[in-house]
Amino acid sequence: QVHLVESGGGLVQPGGSLRLSCATPGHTLSGYYAMGWFRQAPGKEREFVSYIKWAAGISVYADSVKGRFTVSKDNASNTVYLQMNRLEPEDTGRYYCALGFAWKVEKGEFDYWGQGTQVTVSS
Repeated sequence: QVHLVESGGGLVQPGGSLRLSCATPGHTLSGYYAMGWFRQAPGKEREFVSYIKWAAGISVYADSVKGRFTVSKDNASNTVYLQMNRLEPEDTGRYYCALGFAWKVEKGEFDYWGQGTQVTVSS
């Protein structure tokens, strides 16, 4: 069992920035893995935001966040980040970190999930 812990959410004005973090305490990520971010707005289904493959560093984004969000990783601390810039009210939701095998995430298959962190974009 892998434990994922998200942090960094909060309230921000439109146009502002936030950086989310996801740590994996007690677990060392290998090149087999990819880590991703999803979000869920009230009354809506969970949607994919981004993922990064741990070994290759290849990242993929949803069209809605391309050019505004950047996913990155720190191998030493086994932490993945989501830098969110030019935030819009439509970005409001609970953001979840997820972990899966690199060859499965391309099909949207993730095996472990965090509890999420709330992001609210409002003036």
